[in-house]
Amino acid sequence: MIQIICWNIAKKKKPWHTLQQMANEGKADVALLQECGNPPIVSLDFFQYDSKILWDKKLYDRWPLVVKLSDRVDIQWFQQVPPISGVEENTVATSGIGTSAIAKVIPCDHQQKPFIVVSMYARWMMPHPSTNTKWKVGQSDTSAHRIISDLSAFIGHDDPSNHRILAAGDLNLIWDRHIMAERERTVWARMEALGLEFLGPQLPNGRPITEIPSYLSPDTKNVPTYHTISEKPLSATRQLDYVFASRGFHKEISVQALNNPEEWGPSDHCRLLIKVGE
Repeated sequence: MIQIICWNIAKKKKPWHTLQQMANEGKADVALLQECGNPPIVSLDFFQYDSKILWDKKLYDRWPLVVKLSDRVDIQWFQQVPPISGVEENTVATSGIGTSAIAKVIPCDHQQKPFIVVSMYARWMMPHPSTNTKWKVGQSDTSAHRIISDLSAFIGHDDPSNHRILAAGDLNLIWDRHIMAERERTVWARMEALGLEFLGPQLPNGRPITEIPSYLSPDTKNVPTYHTISEKPLSATRQLDYVFASRGFHKEISVQALNNPEEWGPSDHCRLLIKVGE
C-alpha cells in the first residue's frame, strides 16, 4: 500500500516538519502539495522533488509540487514545457502558471503497477478588465479547466480502465450536487468525461460540518477541509480539496480527510490521506 498526503500548506514551514515526521513513522510515501514555499533549511536533504518550473517563478510564488517521502517508491517527475502538441517522454505540456505538478509513482515492491499523480491547485484568476466586474477575487474554475486540459494528455484510450491516474488538490470550488453553480459543475463534468471518478472525500470519510451553511444542501456529504482566518477547524464549513482517479483504478484507492481538530495540522487546509492498494 502506498500512502499519499494531499495538502495545501499555505507557504508555511511547520507542515514540512509534519510531513517529515509522518514519513519517519511510516505514514507517508508521497506528498501532493499546493501553495508551496521552500522547505526548512534543516530538512532540505530529506525531501526530494523537481522544482524545475516552466514559468518564471517571479510570476507566482505558490507552486504545487509532488514530493518523495520514502524509499518505498521511485518517482519520475515530468518537466513542464510550453503547451505544444507533441512532448518528450519526461515532459508535460503545461498551460497554467502554478496550477499543477505531475509525476509517475513507481512502487518499489513491484506488487503494484505504477501510476500518474497530479497535484492540482486551481489558483484564482481575475476576469478581464473589459468586463467591468465587481468580482475582486476572480474565479478558480478558469485554472481548474487548464489543469484538466493538461492532464488530458495522459488519456490515450476510450476505456478509462487503461489509465492509472490520481489527481488531487485544492480546486477552490465548493462541490454540491444539488445547488452548485453550473459553471463550477462543468469541472466535475469534464473529469467524468475523461473517465476520472470523484472520490471525495465525502461522508463518512471525514468529520462532518458542525453547522451546515445555507449555500450547501441540508443533506450535504461534504467534509470541511479549509477554514478562514476567523474560523477554527471545528467551525470550518468549506470543502475545497478533492480527489479523482481513473475509473477502475479508483477501486484500489481510499480517501480520508484528516479534519478532526486534533489532527488538522499547521495549515488552513487539513490533510487528505490517500491510500493506494491494500
